[in-house]
Amino acid sequence: MKLSTKGRYAVMAMADLAKNSAGKPVPLADIAARQEISLSYLEQLFARLRRRGLVRSVRGPGGGYLLGQPMEDTRIADIIQAVDEPIRATRCLPGAPKGCTGLNGRCITHDLWEELGNHIHLFLSAVSLADVCERRVLGSSCTITRKSMPANATAAE
Repeated sequence: MKLSTKGRYAVMAMADLAKNSAGKPVPLADIAARQEISLSYLEQLFARLRRRGLVRSVRGPGGGYLLGQPMEDTRIADIIQAVDEPIRATRCLPGAPKGCTGLNGRCITHDLWEELGNHIHLFLSAVSLADVCERRVLGSSCTITRKSMPANATAAE
C-alpha cells in the first residue's frame, strides 16, 4: 500500500503549522520552504483543509494559516481524508460493479488487504497531530537512534 504525496504532504504541512504557529498565522510560503513543497500545491491542499475546518486563514499583513482546532483534537486520518486521499489497500473500488479480478468476484486476498486498510485507518484515527509533533509516535528510527546513543543519554538531548 502506498500513500500518495497528497496525504503525506498535507500531514507534513499540518505538523509544520502546528510546530511553528505559536498562536500566530503562518504564511504558506514559509511552510513550503521548510518542507520543500510547491507553494501552489500547498495552496490546493490548504483550500481542502480549510473547507473541512482543519485550518483557518487570516488575511492581510501578517496573515497566513492557523490550526482550526487544537492539535490534540486533530486526527491524522482526518487530515488525509480532507485532501481526498483514500485509505485503502485493495485494488478494487468499494461498490464497484466489478471485483478485484475484473470480473464480478473478489481476489483470494481481498479480505486480507481490506482488513489491512481498516487497521491503517484505525491507527491514523488514533494518532493526533499533537502525538506527531511531540514525537509520541516512535518508529524504528527512534530505536536506531537510541541504540547508537550512550546509555546515560536521552533521545531529547
